[in-house]
Amino acid sequence: MNKQQNNKGPHLGSAIMATLLATASSSNAQEVPLELTTTGFHGNSTTPDSSNGSLEQNTQYNDTVFSRWDMDSKLYSYIVPVLFFIILIVGLVGNGTLIISVLANKVMRNVPNILIVSLSLGDFLLILVSVPMTATIYTFKNWPYGKAACKANEFMQTLSLGVSVFTLCALSADRYVAIVNPMAKMTGRTQRTTVATAVIIWIISALLAVPDAVFSTTFTVSAPKLGVRNVYCSPFPPDYYPYPKPYYLTRLIVYLILPVFIIGFFYVMMARMLIRSNELVPIESKSAHGNHQRQMDARKKVARVVLSFVVIFVLCWLPRHIYLMWFYFNDDPFNDFWLAFKITGFCLTFINSCVNPFALYFLSSHFRKYYNRYLFCLCRRKRYVPEDQCSTLTPLNSTMIRRVSDSRMSEGNSQL
Repeated sequence: MNKQQNNKGPHLGSAIMATLLATASSSNAQEVPLELTTTGFHGNSTTPDSSNGSLEQNTQYNDTVFSRWDMDSKLYSYIVPVLFFIILIVGLVGNGTLIISVLANKVMRNVPNILIVSLSLGDFLLILVSVPMTATIYTFKNWPYGKAACKANEFMQTLSLGVSVFTLCALSADRYVAIVNPMAKMTGRTQRTTVATAVIIWIISALLAVPDAVFSTTFTVSAPKLGVRNVYCSPFPPDYYPYPKPYYLTRLIVYLILPVFIIGFFYVMMARMLIRSNELVPIESKSAHGNHQRQMDARKKVARVVLSFVVIFVLCWLPRHIYLMWFYFNDDPFNDFWLAFKITGFCLTFINSCVNPFALYFLSSHFRKYYNRYLFCLCRRKRYVPEDQCSTLTPLNSTMIRRVSDSRMSEGNSQL
């Protein structure tokens, strides 16, 4: 087996493996690494420099290597679809419950929750559109959905990624403003501004995903000698060899490095503000100080929830970016470690779309209450104030109610 056969290829997909082995002895073969959506591996393939993508070369191949890969392929074809089925059910139920909890309850419609709903909607659509197609192609070893579905799949993945990362930046900025001005009131204008921000994020994310819809395509690779003819979905045509390096490097900067830098900046500023506020506690009435402290505690709690989202996002997407950088910028041979690393990173990108509702359930008592209500049918009857008590309210009590109402308006921007 020559050097080319060992170069980033022997364990990728039955069709890709076959075509690799079919062209191993051909001196005219030229390696063209591609990120494909054929078996869901998004791996590279080795194809000859041929306009029709056909592989009809006479060759001898190593039965031991092929049998070894075939066992791995069967293992992945069982495990990954089951995992994606779990992601599909958990993601749709979790994100759907989160969206309903906010939209169906006016008390939950505050600034952070509006942005969280936008984030959850992007995850919901990604799971609904991309997860079923990605899961089935692990079993089919082929892309059976056609070019339009290929473009829609690539577009949706990039759209959801953009919505996630830019919404996390917006949430971090919102938490910084909330910490700086903890007594700010939640108003209708604030809600409209937040909705407008979410819409702008979706528009920007969609525009950034347009190249994926334009350049992604399907192509056929066949090896008649081995009885192989597979259709591949790729983010770009096979003849766009120089395109992947700047493309994935730009994605790394736009969707990971730059957002993490922005989010880190806001959290460093928040930490400085909290340290200064603890050192310079103003002399004020006991009630005012207590109210201020409650607002700060509530907003710090929301900031911790947002930070947990950021950590989850980075942990889920970092392996994928590491693999892509290694694959396109490193010439080391592809081996079992990178195969496992690639599959793990690819699955983590979809797992990221279904874990945020779990984080909210454990970190937010408000969301936990509505999750229990809608998901576990633990409905509780509301307590009503008897009419005779309402009729005995004095003007003093009415004044107190107005003050409590103002306080709750300010709390609306600090609670999840």
